[in-house]
Amino acid sequence: MLNAATDLVGQTLGPYTLERLLGQGGFAWAFVGREADGTPVAVKVLKPRYAGDHQFESRFRNESETAAKLEHPNIIRIRSVAKAGAHVYFAMDLCADSLGARIAREGPLPEDAILRLARDIAAALDFAHRQGVIHRDLKPDNVLLRSDGAAVLTDFGIARAVSGYVASTGVNMTIGTPHYLSPEQAQGRHVDQRVDFYALGVTLYKAATGEVPFTSTDWFELARMHVEDPPPALRRKRPDLSKRFERVVMQCLAKHPDDRYQNAGELLADLDEVQEKKRPTLTVGVAPLGTWQREALTDPPADRRAWLVIAGTGIGLLVLIAAVVKLMR
Repeated sequence: MLNAATDLVGQTLGPYTLERLLGQGGFAWAFVGREADGTPVAVKVLKPRYAGDHQFESRFRNESETAAKLEHPNIIRIRSVAKAGAHVYFAMDLCADSLGARIAREGPLPEDAILRLARDIAAALDFAHRQGVIHRDLKPDNVLLRSDGAAVLTDFGIARAVSGYVASTGVNMTIGTPHYLSPEQAQGRHVDQRVDFYALGVTLYKAATGEVPFTSTDWFELARMHVEDPPPALRRKRPDLSKRFERVVMQCLAKHPDDRYQNAGELLADLDEVQEKKRPTLTVGVAPLGTWQREALTDPPADRRAWLVIAGTGIGLLVLIAAVVKLMR
């Protein structure tokens, strides 16, 4: 199958020349391509076994065209969705990196960096959900990073195309990525936009620790963990993380959808609060203490010491009187 992908290198699909294989997923190959004017692009080409299935191809193209209508700074721009000969493909902007690659390269990321990425992803989800589009397969490899460091979500709609195909044909195909599946997806129940918040929680957990909360070589055991097991506390693995950030991640990872964020607006508000609490408090208009002021605080003069003794005695007397009055009642 990989030979079929490498055979495409150097070929032209529509206006795009495929220069090298970038990677592959379950259903498509990704290539670095170039437009006629030299603009670099990423081109995803559906694998032949799926491109040859008319129903799957139709669903894939329909969902890709829906995703192409999502115009937002944090959602990848799809340039075209088309078919050239036997090949079904879509072309999109090329990003320099992915969150998955960055975590693999650098390990756990600083909290400030994760917060920025989380806010970008939440903004993308907020926009997509308002258009009635659920991602269903959010994971670090689907979070691309622009050269300015901003996060951009890709692969909207592909999981929906697969799930629709499975539902209509009964063909056994994996939907979503097991380590990022929500409990309701693992149980085959109805899903809504809150599955994206669960997957985002797993993604943020991975960015913060370098690990996913649940892992197993057995798919059914992994599904059971998503449904039944509480995720390990985030700050047990990274004590330097703030409690507020941990609460955001753990709310995303709630087992029941009703206990997660109900919409991306709520999530954005909490992420903003975490960021706000992390900013240092600045004291405006207060000059630093001079030498004589510091000495006065650490070693007050005799008359001030006398006043402190009198004040302390007075307070003690008041407390004693209050206690006596209470006993006499």
